[in-house]
Amino acid sequence: MKRREFISLFGGAAATWPLAARSQQTATPHTIGILVLGNPDPVPFMTAFREGLRNLGYAEKRDIRLEFRSAGEDASALNGLAAELVRLKVDIIVAWQTPPAQAAKQATKEIPIVMTGVGDPVATGLIASLAHPGGNVTGNTAIAAELQAKVVELIRETLPSARRVTVLANATDPFTKPFLAQIEQAALRLGIAIEPVMVEPSEKLDGYFDDIGRTRPDAVIIQPSLLHAGIAELALKHRLPTFSVDEQLPATGGLLSYGSIAVDQWRDAAVYVDKIIKGSRPADLPVAQPTRFALVINLKTAKELGLTIPPLLLVRADDVIE
Repeated sequence: MKRREFISLFGGAAATWPLAARSQQTATPHTIGILVLGNPDPVPFMTAFREGLRNLGYAEKRDIRLEFRSAGEDASALNGLAAELVRLKVDIIVAWQTPPAQAAKQATKEIPIVMTGVGDPVATGLIASLAHPGGNVTGNTAIAAELQAKVVELIRETLPSARRVTVLANATDPFTKPFLAQIEQAALRLGIAIEPVMVEPSEKLDGYFDDIGRTRPDAVIIQPSLLHAGIAELALKHRLPTFSVDEQLPATGGLLSYGSIAVDQWRDAAVYVDKIIKGSRPADLPVAQPTRFALVINLKTAKELGLTIPPLLLVRADDVIE
Protein backbone atom coordinates (compact mmCIF):
# COMPACT_ATOMS: atom_id res chain seq x y z
CA MET A 1 0.00 0.00 0.00
CA LYS A 2 1.23 3.45 -0.80
CA ARG A 3 1.81 6.10 1.81
CA ARG A 4 -0.48 9.08 1.89
CA GLU A 5 0.82 12.36 0.54
CA PHE A 6 0.08 15.56 2.34
CA ILE A 7 0.05 19.19 1.31
CA SER A 8 0.28 21.98 3.87
CA LEU A 9 0.14 25.74 3.71
CA PHE A 10 0.85 27.66 6.90
CA GLY A 11 -0.43 31.16 7.45
CA GLY A 12 -1.57 33.51 10.13
CA ALA A 13 -2.58 36.93 11.41
CA ALA A 14 -3.87 38.63 14.52
CA ALA A 15 -7.34 38.66 16.03
CA THR A 16 -9.40 40.11 18.86
CA TRP A 17 -10.86 38.78 22.12
CA PRO A 18 -13.21 37.46 23.50
CA LEU A 19 -14.40 34.62 21.27
CA ALA A 20 -17.96 34.38 22.52
CA ALA A 21 -18.66 37.95 21.46
CA ARG A 22 -18.01 37.17 17.79
CA SER A 23 -19.94 34.98 15.40
CA GLN A 24 -18.24 32.35 13.25
CA GLN A 25 -18.48 34.29 10.03
CA THR A 26 -17.52 37.88 10.80
CA ALA A 27 -15.29 40.38 9.05
CA THR A 28 -12.55 39.70 11.63
CA PRO A 29 -11.43 36.07 11.53
CA HIS A 30 -10.61 34.12 14.67
CA THR A 31 -6.88 33.58 15.06
CA ILE A 32 -5.77 30.08 15.99
CA GLY A 33 -2.20 29.59 17.16
CA ILE A 34 -0.68 26.23 16.27
CA LEU A 35 2.28 24.98 18.32
CA VAL A 36 4.21 21.82 17.39
CA LEU A 37 7.56 20.31 18.27
CA GLY A 38 8.55 19.66 14.66
CA ASN A 39 8.76 15.89 14.86
CA PRO A 40 7.04 13.78 13.80
CA ASP A 41 6.36 15.62 10.55
CA PRO A 42 3.58 18.17 11.30
CA VAL A 43 2.21 18.16 7.73
CA PRO A 44 -0.23 15.24 8.28
CA PHE A 45 -1.43 16.87 11.49
CA MET A 46 -2.07 20.23 9.82
CA THR A 47 -3.81 18.59 6.87
CA ALA A 48 -6.25 16.71 9.12
CA PHE A 49 -6.82 19.71 11.40
CA ARG A 50 -7.65 21.92 8.41
CA GLU A 51 -9.99 19.25 7.11
CA GLY A 52 -11.75 19.16 10.46
CA LEU A 53 -12.24 22.93 10.38
CA ARG A 54 -13.60 22.79 6.82
CA ASN A 55 -16.04 20.03 7.81
CA LEU A 56 -17.40 22.39 10.46
CA GLY A 57 -17.94 25.17 7.94
CA TYR A 58 -14.85 27.29 8.60
CA ALA A 59 -12.90 28.83 5.74
CA GLU A 60 -9.39 30.17 6.16
CA LYS A 61 -9.02 33.94 5.82
CA ARG A 62 -12.80 34.36 5.91
CA ASP A 63 -13.51 32.79 9.34
CA ILE A 64 -10.13 31.79 10.76
CA ARG A 65 -6.45 32.55 10.44
CA LEU A 66 -3.72 30.16 11.50
CA GLU A 67 -0.50 31.26 13.19
CA PHE A 68 1.76 28.21 12.83
CA ARG A 69 4.84 27.83 15.03
CA SER A 70 7.20 24.84 14.97
CA ALA A 71 10.18 24.30 17.26
CA GLY A 72 11.95 22.50 14.42
CA GLU A 73 12.78 19.51 16.66
CA ASP A 74 14.34 21.83 19.29
CA ALA A 75 12.19 21.48 22.41
CA SER A 76 14.00 24.37 24.08
CA ALA A 77 12.39 26.73 21.54
CA LEU A 78 8.83 25.84 22.54
CA ASN A 79 8.52 28.25 25.48
CA GLY A 80 9.58 31.20 23.34
CA LEU A 81 7.19 30.24 20.55
CA ALA A 82 4.31 29.84 23.00
CA ALA A 83 5.06 33.28 24.44
CA GLU A 84 5.08 34.70 20.92
CA LEU A 85 1.58 33.33 20.28
CA VAL A 86 0.41 34.91 23.53
CA ARG A 87 1.84 38.29 22.48
CA LEU A 88 -0.05 37.99 19.21
CA LYS A 89 -3.25 37.65 21.27
CA VAL A 90 -4.40 34.55 19.41
CA ASP A 91 -7.89 33.40 20.34
CA ILE A 92 -6.98 29.73 20.88
CA ILE A 93 -3.75 27.75 20.96
CA VAL A 94 -3.79 24.24 19.50
CA ALA A 95 -0.84 22.19 20.78
CA TRP A 96 0.10 18.84 19.29
CA GLN A 97 1.91 16.42 21.67
CA THR A 98 2.83 16.87 25.31
CA PRO A 99 5.86 19.24 25.14
CA PRO A 100 4.01 21.92 23.11
CA ALA A 101 0.96 21.60 25.36
CA GLN A 102 3.14 22.09 28.43
CA ALA A 103 4.81 25.13 26.89
CA ALA A 104 1.45 26.65 26.00
CA LYS A 105 0.10 26.09 29.51
CA GLN A 106 3.16 27.75 31.03
CA ALA A 107 2.73 30.74 28.71
CA THR A 108 -0.90 31.57 29.49
CA LYS A 109 -3.69 30.89 31.96
CA GLU A 110 -6.24 32.91 29.98
CA ILE A 111 -6.09 31.85 26.33
CA PRO A 112 -7.91 28.53 25.74
CA ILE A 113 -5.59 25.67 24.84
CA VAL A 114 -6.68 22.65 22.81
CA MET A 115 -4.20 19.81 23.26
CA THR A 116 -4.20 16.90 20.83
CA GLY A 117 -2.35 13.60 20.77
CA VAL A 118 -0.82 14.11 24.22
CA GLY A 119 0.33 11.14 26.26
CA ASP A 120 -1.02 11.27 29.82
CA PRO A 121 -2.39 14.77 30.53
CA VAL A 122 -3.29 14.01 34.15
CA ALA A 123 0.08 12.49 35.09
CA THR A 124 1.94 15.32 33.37
CA GLY A 125 -0.13 18.00 35.11
CA LEU A 126 -1.83 19.44 32.04
CA ILE A 127 -5.32 18.88 33.46
CA ALA A 128 -6.95 17.93 36.75
CA SER A 129 -8.97 15.02 35.32
CA LEU A 130 -10.34 13.80 32.01
CA ALA A 131 -13.94 14.51 32.99
CA HIS A 132 -13.23 17.90 34.58
CA PRO A 133 -10.02 19.30 33.11
CA GLY A 134 -10.28 22.67 34.89
CA GLY A 135 -8.23 25.69 33.92
CA ASN A 136 -7.77 26.69 30.29
CA VAL A 137 -6.68 23.34 28.80
CA THR A 138 -8.84 20.66 27.15
CA GLY A 139 -8.71 18.50 24.03
CA ASN A 140 -7.85 14.84 23.53
CA THR A 141 -5.31 12.27 24.61
CA ALA A 142 -3.67 9.45 22.67
CA ILE A 143 -3.51 7.30 25.86
CA ALA A 144 -0.03 6.47 24.58
CA ALA A 145 1.29 5.34 27.97
CA GLU A 146 -1.28 2.56 28.33
CA LEU A 147 -0.65 1.39 24.77
CA GLN A 148 3.02 0.75 25.47
CA ALA A 149 2.16 -2.58 27.08
CA LYS A 150 0.57 -3.67 23.83
CA VAL A 151 3.67 -2.60 21.90
CA VAL A 152 5.85 -4.76 24.17
CA GLU A 153 3.47 -7.69 23.62
CA LEU A 154 3.73 -7.17 19.86
CA ILE A 155 7.52 -7.27 20.08
CA ARG A 156 7.26 -10.69 21.74
CA GLU A 157 4.74 -11.83 19.13
CA THR A 158 6.85 -10.55 16.22
CA LEU A 159 10.18 -11.68 17.68
CA PRO A 160 9.45 -14.65 19.98
CA SER A 161 13.10 -14.93 21.05
CA ALA A 162 13.43 -11.23 22.01
CA ARG A 163 15.02 -10.75 25.42
CA ARG A 164 16.53 -7.24 25.30
CA VAL A 165 14.77 -4.10 24.09
CA THR A 166 16.24 -0.62 23.94
CA VAL A 167 13.84 2.29 24.47
CA LEU A 168 14.68 5.66 22.90
CA ALA A 169 13.15 8.07 25.42
CA ASN A 170 12.91 11.86 25.19
CA ALA A 171 14.96 13.46 27.96
CA THR A 172 12.90 16.68 27.87
CA ASP A 173 9.36 15.32 27.41
CA PRO A 174 7.14 15.38 30.56
CA PHE A 175 5.41 12.27 29.19
CA THR A 176 8.61 10.18 29.37
CA LYS A 177 8.08 9.02 32.97
CA PRO A 178 4.67 7.34 32.44
CA PHE A 179 5.86 6.17 28.99
CA LEU A 180 8.78 4.24 30.50
CA ALA A 181 6.79 3.00 33.49
CA GLN A 182 4.24 1.24 31.29
CA ILE A 183 6.95 -0.34 29.13
CA GLU A 184 8.89 -1.62 32.13
CA GLN A 185 5.79 -3.15 33.75
CA ALA A 186 4.86 -5.03 30.58
CA ALA A 187 8.44 -6.12 29.94
CA LEU A 188 8.81 -7.50 33.47
CA ARG A 189 5.71 -9.62 32.96
CA LEU A 190 7.07 -11.00 29.66
CA GLY A 191 10.65 -11.56 30.81
CA ILE A 192 12.14 -8.84 28.60
CA ALA A 193 14.98 -6.62 29.79
CA ILE A 194 14.47 -2.92 29.05
CA GLU A 195 17.40 -0.59 28.41
CA PRO A 196 16.29 3.08 28.30
CA VAL A 197 18.43 5.52 26.35
CA MET A 198 17.67 9.13 27.24
CA VAL A 199 17.88 11.27 24.12
CA GLU A 200 18.19 15.04 23.82
CA PRO A 201 15.76 15.68 20.94
CA SER A 202 17.75 18.57 19.52
CA GLU A 203 20.82 16.37 19.03
CA LYS A 204 21.58 14.27 15.97
CA LEU A 205 20.67 10.63 16.48
CA ASP A 206 23.58 9.07 14.60
CA GLY A 207 25.72 8.72 17.73
CA TYR A 208 22.90 7.17 19.72
CA PHE A 209 22.29 4.59 17.02
CA ASP A 210 26.00 3.83 16.72
CA ASP A 211 26.03 3.00 20.44
CA ILE A 212 22.80 1.00 20.25
CA GLY A 213 24.06 -0.88 17.21
CA ARG A 214 27.11 -2.04 19.15
CA THR A 215 24.97 -3.47 21.97
CA ARG A 216 22.71 -5.32 19.47
CA PRO A 217 19.30 -5.28 21.24
CA ASP A 218 16.54 -7.43 19.77
CA ALA A 219 14.30 -4.41 19.14
CA VAL A 220 14.01 -0.66 19.70
CA ILE A 221 10.92 1.21 20.94
CA ILE A 222 10.84 4.87 19.90
CA GLN A 223 8.92 7.54 21.82
CA PRO A 224 6.67 9.50 19.42
CA SER A 225 8.25 12.88 20.21
CA LEU A 226 11.58 11.50 18.94
CA LEU A 227 10.39 10.52 15.48
CA HIS A 228 12.87 12.67 13.61
CA ALA A 229 13.05 12.53 9.85
CA GLY A 230 15.49 9.77 8.96
CA ILE A 231 15.21 7.82 12.21
CA ALA A 232 13.87 4.74 10.45
CA GLU A 233 16.76 4.81 8.00
CA LEU A 234 19.24 4.95 10.88
CA ALA A 235 17.61 1.93 12.47
CA LEU A 236 17.71 0.02 9.20
CA LYS A 237 21.36 0.90 8.73
CA HIS A 238 22.07 -0.84 12.03
CA ARG A 239 19.55 -3.63 11.25
CA LEU A 240 17.37 -2.80 14.25
CA PRO A 241 13.62 -3.61 14.25
CA THR A 242 11.74 -0.52 15.47
CA PHE A 243 8.36 -0.25 17.19
CA SER A 244 6.17 2.66 18.29
CA VAL A 245 2.62 3.74 19.08
CA ASP A 246 2.87 6.26 16.23
CA GLU A 247 1.91 5.11 12.74
CA GLN A 248 4.37 7.56 11.21
CA LEU A 249 7.18 5.16 12.19
CA PRO A 250 6.22 2.33 9.78
CA ALA A 251 5.07 4.90 7.24
CA THR A 252 8.66 6.18 7.09
CA GLY A 253 10.40 2.80 7.16
CA GLY A 254 10.10 1.52 10.74
CA LEU A 255 8.83 -1.99 11.35
CA LEU A 256 5.58 -1.78 13.33
CA SER A 257 3.23 0.50 15.22
CA TYR A 258 0.13 0.00 17.31
CA GLY A 259 -1.77 3.01 18.56
CA SER A 260 -4.73 5.29 18.27
CA ILE A 261 -5.62 6.60 14.83
CA ALA A 262 -3.99 10.00 14.91
CA VAL A 263 -6.06 11.58 12.15
CA ASP A 264 -9.18 11.10 14.31
CA GLN A 265 -7.62 13.14 17.10
CA TRP A 266 -6.37 15.86 14.79
CA ARG A 267 -9.81 16.36 13.27
CA ASP A 268 -11.31 16.22 16.76
CA ALA A 269 -9.10 19.15 17.76
CA ALA A 270 -11.09 21.24 15.30
CA VAL A 271 -14.31 20.23 17.11
CA TYR A 272 -12.90 21.63 20.36
CA VAL A 273 -11.89 24.82 18.60
CA ASP A 274 -15.43 25.17 17.26
CA LYS A 275 -16.97 24.67 20.71
CA ILE A 276 -14.68 27.27 22.27
CA ILE A 277 -15.37 29.78 19.49
CA LYS A 278 -19.07 29.31 20.18
CA GLY A 279 -18.60 30.11 23.86
CA SER A 280 -17.70 26.91 25.74
CA ARG A 281 -15.07 27.12 28.46
CA PRO A 282 -12.15 24.64 28.29
CA ALA A 283 -12.67 23.80 31.97
CA ASP A 284 -16.15 22.48 31.13
CA LEU A 285 -15.16 20.36 28.11
CA PRO A 286 -14.21 16.75 29.05
CA VAL A 287 -11.03 15.44 27.48
CA ALA A 288 -11.68 12.84 24.78
CA GLN A 289 -9.93 9.48 24.55
CA PRO A 290 -9.46 7.53 21.31
CA THR A 291 -11.94 4.85 20.31
CA ARG A 292 -10.17 3.49 17.23
CA PHE A 293 -6.74 1.86 17.06
CA ALA A 294 -4.60 0.52 14.24
CA LEU A 295 -1.85 -2.06 13.82
CA VAL A 296 0.49 -1.04 10.99
CA ILE A 297 3.28 -3.29 9.70
CA ASN A 298 5.92 -2.38 7.14
CA LEU A 299 6.45 -5.68 5.33
CA LYS A 300 9.14 -4.18 3.10
CA THR A 301 11.18 -3.31 6.19
CA ALA A 302 10.64 -6.80 7.62
CA LYS A 303 12.09 -8.31 4.45
CA GLU A 304 15.08 -5.96 4.52
CA LEU A 305 15.74 -7.08 8.10
CA GLY A 306 15.32 -10.74 7.17
CA LEU A 307 12.31 -11.11 9.46
CA THR A 308 9.24 -13.24 8.86
CA ILE A 309 6.10 -11.64 10.30
CA PRO A 310 3.82 -14.31 11.81
CA PRO A 311 0.85 -14.90 9.46
CA LEU A 312 -1.70 -14.41 12.24
CA LEU A 313 -0.18 -11.01 12.99
CA LEU A 314 -0.39 -9.99 9.34
CA VAL A 315 -4.04 -11.01 9.23
CA ARG A 316 -4.78 -8.73 12.22
CA ALA A 317 -2.96 -5.74 10.72
CA ASP A 318 -5.07 -2.76 9.69
CA ASP A 319 -2.43 -1.62 7.21
CA VAL A 320 0.44 -3.54 5.61
CA ILE A 321 3.04 -1.47 3.77
CA GLU A 322 4.62 -3.47 0.95
